[in-house]
Amino acid sequence: MIIPRPTALTPHPGEFVIPPALHLSAGEGAERAAGLLTAYLGPDRPRVAYGPRVRLSLGEPDLPRQGYALRIDPGEVVLTAPAEEGLFHGVQTLRQLLPPAALDPRTAPPDVWRWPCATVRDAPRLPWRGVMLDVARHHMPPEFLHEFVDQIALHKFNVLHLHLTDDQGWRIEIEDLPRLTEVGAWRAESMVGPAGSTRFDGTPHGGYYTCRTLRDLVAYAEHRGVTIVPEIEMPGHTRAALAAYPHLGNDPEVTRPVWSSWGVSEDILGVHDEALEFCRTVLARTAEVFPSRYVHIGGEECPTTQWETSPAARRRAASLGLTDTAQLHGWFLSQMQDTLAEHGRRAICWDEAERNGELPADMTLTAWRDPAHGVRSVRRGHQVIMAPYRSTYFDYAQSDRPGEPAGQPDLVTTLEDVYRFDPLAGDAPIADPLDGRRPGVLGTQAQLWTEFAPTPDHVRYLAYPRLCALAEAAWSEGTRDYEEFRDRLAAHIERLRVLGALAARGVMV
Repeated sequence: MIIPRPTALTPHPGEFVIPPALHLSAGEGAERAAGLLTAYLGPDRPRVAYGPRVRLSLGEPDLPRQGYALRIDPGEVVLTAPAEEGLFHGVQTLRQLLPPAALDPRTAPPDVWRWPCATVRDAPRLPWRGVMLDVARHHMPPEFLHEFVDQIALHKFNVLHLHLTDDQGWRIEIEDLPRLTEVGAWRAESMVGPAGSTRFDGTPHGGYYTCRTLRDLVAYAEHRGVTIVPEIEMPGHTRAALAAYPHLGNDPEVTRPVWSSWGVSEDILGVHDEALEFCRTVLARTAEVFPSRYVHIGGEECPTTQWETSPAARRRAASLGLTDTAQLHGWFLSQMQDTLAEHGRRAICWDEAERNGELPADMTLTAWRDPAHGVRSVRRGHQVIMAPYRSTYFDYAQSDRPGEPAGQPDLVTTLEDVYRFDPLAGDAPIADPLDGRRPGVLGTQAQLWTEFAPTPDHVRYLAYPRLCALAEAAWSEGTRDYEEFRDRLAAHIERLRVLGALAARGVMV
């Protein structure tokens, strides 16, 4: 009935019919969740103080912070939770319990407004349940980002990790550094096919988000229980920044355009004072826009060849007592972690960054290679987001059937592959996000890289229905049954269709 599957759901006879005017009461701390529910039930349904009541309140201290309890009787609906996060999740359950046609209030017929009677007690398996969306390779319109946030909230994801900068484009306005968007947000063309291809489309591509646009997105997401975590790549994946400000690199006299190829550019930031100050400024401005506790600083796929031949890098390594310029990689990331700490934030980087120097244990890592790497990082004292590419990289094709849209080569990641992924398979403990000193698995997330997804419809196709399967892996406890999941998914697909979450070409299940 519901995706992700709740901890306990017991149906009862009868239904609660939602009247044209709704008696909706909200206790202290429940006002925003009540406002969200009101919006989902349609703008033409006024709130009144009489009739069958829907009541939202904070309570249920025996449930985890993100949990909730829901009771639907013919005469009353009661939703309680120990914190606002749980109320938001309960609202999404109420949303899914509506007939699918009601998910678009603009077109819903009048006879669909009802909830089946039931009791639900529910709480998530993992505290971090995220989706990473790459808007650097291909810029996505703000309207789509709002839709996408609302759709992932339906599946009880609580993090949208926004990949804002890369070699191929810079997407966030930094007012102190205007050339980042004047120059770095635009490329002359895009590669066609996987990295290494010799074909290009000849079509300019670009765009960026103003601070106001991003603040609006943050507020929209916050009112749905979703946190936006920004990612600013450094010290590699910075060709777009270097196109705007060449003096930040290791060949300051050489001007290069924003990269139009896929893969990894060898052009990386220098380690001189100007480059470090640039990063500190960008992180400070990013923290002003995004209130998230976390800021992702990339750190992966950073070739250090240019540092080997850079006099400034060799001097920096010598002054730090390092035996190899490659060790500057870990030092650089630690400097940026310190900067974020000064702003009251925690740094995340891709776990590959551990290769060239030990990272501080209080840096959160995104384990994208194999689960064993994530488990090893937990043993070293880190909190880890499990994101192994074989199970969570949705830029790989969903099937090998004829007509499947192009994706990254050499791997197929099916719906069943995602469903059978277990973020806790390595027996690592679950981390507490409120206590960064306790190592463990913080959660999991999907990765939607967009080399092969130039439009929102491409993203929709890559995302669904695989996000439904990952939502279950992140939220639901207990034994998994893929066939039972497919039965629920068959009904859920109609919800996605009504919400406009499916690609125009349809969805293959």
